[in-house]
Amino acid sequence: MTFKTLLIAGALSALSTTAAFAGDVAVTLTGVKAEGGTMLVSLQSKDQFMKPVGAKGAMGPATAGTMQLTVEDVPPGDYAVMVMHDADSNWTMTMKDGKPAEGWGHSGAAGSQTFDAVKITVPEAGASVTVPLSYPQ
Repeated sequence: MTFKTLLIAGALSALSTTAAFAGDVAVTLTGVKAEGGTMLVSLQSKDQFMKPVGAKGAMGPATAGTMQLTVEDVPPGDYAVMVMHDADSNWTMTMKDGKPAEGWGHSGAAGSQTFDAVKITVPEAGASVTVPLSYPQ
């Protein structure tokens, strides 16, 4: 299972049916490098975390610096926010020496690897979250 699969599943799920009382999640991305390509955002529930499915997602052209994407009609609940900067637009997290060769980030503290450490709570009114991007050296 790849990070690519996780993000694409979430991004494509943006076309799914919406639930009553769903709000939007504004995702602010910081530290985006000017590498072109597409930003992919995926929201995952606890049951979906690190699996090739996502509850909702969004995507858009990458813009250097700080940018915002909105995941629309998100039902209330807890979600992990996963982000990938697909700089080469191949819908895959390009790897080099076993490590990501493209930018990535997630909600929660840097280095967190459990759902409880990265989750955000989305109420009916929606939510906002800031995700700093990490890039390979």
